[in-house]
Amino acid sequence: MTSHMKTTFGEYIRFLRNENELTLTQLAAKLNLDSANLSKIENGKRDFDEKRLPKLAVIFKINLAELRNEYVTDQIGKYIYETNCTKQLLQVAEEKAEYRRTLKKTLQIQ
Repeated sequence: MTSHMKTTFGEYIRFLRNENELTLTQLAAKLNLDSANLSKIENGKRDFDEKRLPKLAVIFKINLAELRNEYVTDQIGKYIYETNCTKQLLQVAEEKAEYRRTLKKTLQIQ
């Protein structure tokens, strides 16, 4: 289920919840959250706690790596939006990420 949705992670959780016919209260209980906090997460007013991703993956029977990708892409997108990053700045950031990958490979060889 590789989706890389163009929605927020909270909206993605709402989609999964509705698709699985769970109420806000039911899902909140499964995640050890109160329904008000889950509502804020679904509405983009609060971030989802990354530590709860494994539990969310089990609840919805989703691959954890794919779920984490959804979460990470949302966090990156949010940061880009909040800091008003330009495409040029993003290009430099990608070059730095590639440099770090190269460094990691070099260190693993040694």
